Amino acid sequence: MKLSSIETQLSNLFGVTASQLDRVISGAVKDRLNVGAFCDVYLQGGTEQNLTWDQGLLKRTSCSVVKGAGVRVVIGDKTGYSYTDHLNFTNLRKAAKVARAIADHTSDVPAQEIVGASGAPHNLYPINATPIDVELSDKIALLRAIDAAARAYDPRIKNVTVSLGVEDYNIVIATSLDQVILDNRPLVRISVSCLAEDDKGRKEQGSSGGGGRYEFGFFTDLDRWRKHALDAAKEAVDMLAAVPAPAGEMTVILGPGWPGVLIHEAVGHGLEGDFNRKGTSAFSKLMGQQVASPLVTVVDEGILPGRRGSLNVDDEGTPTQSTVLIENGILKGYMQDRMNAGLMGVASTGNCRRESYKHAPMPRMTNTYMAGGQQTQEEIIRSVKRGIFATTFGGGQVDITNGNFTFSALGAFLIEDGKLTTPVKGATLIGNGPKALHKVSMVGNDMALDEGIGTCGKGGQGVPVGVGMPTVRIDEVTVGGTGR
Repeated sequence: MKLSSIETQLSNLFGVTASQLDRVISGAVKDRLNVGAFCDVYLQGGTEQNLTWDQGLLKRTSCSVVKGAGVRVVIGDKTGYSYTDHLNFTNLRKAAKVARAIADHTSDVPAQEIVGASGAPHNLYPINATPIDVELSDKIALLRAIDAAARAYDPRIKNVTVSLGVEDYNIVIATSLDQVILDNRPLVRISVSCLAEDDKGRKEQGSSGGGGRYEFGFFTDLDRWRKHALDAAKEAVDMLAAVPAPAGEMTVILGPGWPGVLIHEAVGHGLEGDFNRKGTSAFSKLMGQQVASPLVTVVDEGILPGRRGSLNVDDEGTPTQSTVLIENGILKGYMQDRMNAGLMGVASTGNCRRESYKHAPMPRMTNTYMAGGQQTQEEIIRSVKRGIFATTFGGGQVDITNGNFTFSALGAFLIEDGKLTTPVKGATLIGNGPKALHKVSMVGNDMALDEGIGTCGKGGQGVPVGVGMPTVRIDEVTVGGTGR
């Protein structure tokens, strides 16, 4: 974007000028630029709306207007960060002074060269109309339609809860590398939860949802909302017949799409640059080595148009990219921001992210998935005599230092003699990420990304992400359950 256009946006949105941002940055690091100090200013302004429909009524609404800026100073391996909720030139200079003082008094590693971004920002989510400006009546009508469709699926659906979130933020990133970058970031999301109850009083839940960096019409075009209503209702009704999951070591098949959250948690975080620079990841110092089955290829791709985890530039101004992390089982790369990349002697991969202007950025995933293979889902299921087929995951825990994980499978079925039979509940997958990768014995040709509901947590910050995978067979997984 031309500087004149950015100047207009800066003035209209934030009340500052590019010249003032340059003075803020120069005041923070001018005397240290020759030894590789780095400074950036992250300005954020926009609106977020959330609506919740429950028990046939609009129960909650909220609207947040955001405007603020954060200043970061990097010297060596230390980051000084300060932010202001009252955005003006004077407060930016104060924030820069605090950030510089923090970095000066905590750094014990010599400053490294910070390499500038290469290439222009992408154009991954152009929109003609912000989702914020859609009439409230239209949003309520969508919630009501989802409620009606889910209830119509089966009389055993007793309640439907729908949440709708829309946001539209303008971001400006100015750096000591003479960059001033503007990005507009829309985001829409719908989550549907259904409660089913049978005539014996048994209650079960099902859920579905989706979204991305689109206009509000993404949901109403092609009636995409209807799929989420029916999927949530079907899952809730199916679970009324579920039996307790069996326990023991067995073969587990992960379905396509959302089960990729296991790859995200058990593998992805361990491939982020900061953990590997510090040597705290189970994948540290394994570059170029076999870390998984030859069937496994894992990619982080921030350039998928419209996806929830995609960005035109990351949160320090580097264009996002496609990064192969594991290729045919061989560790090929880590996800990097500028600071950790500089300290490790490599280039940034455009994976620097932050929750908001109040948070210092760090290496994070965008859209992380396992690539597809050769087998069909039917072939993979037929290959298993006894096991579990998992379609939906809930919460999980992962120890980055050793890769040990525990995940709850919310939607799962027994596999008996090569066929899907009874739905099961209470299945917990227990294992080790690196070891599980070595036990991948079949990979399907049906790779799919999730529908667009994922949020990743790290260091107390949440950011929107995408996950994905094909149908995958993993041998010898420990399954926790209460059934026989």
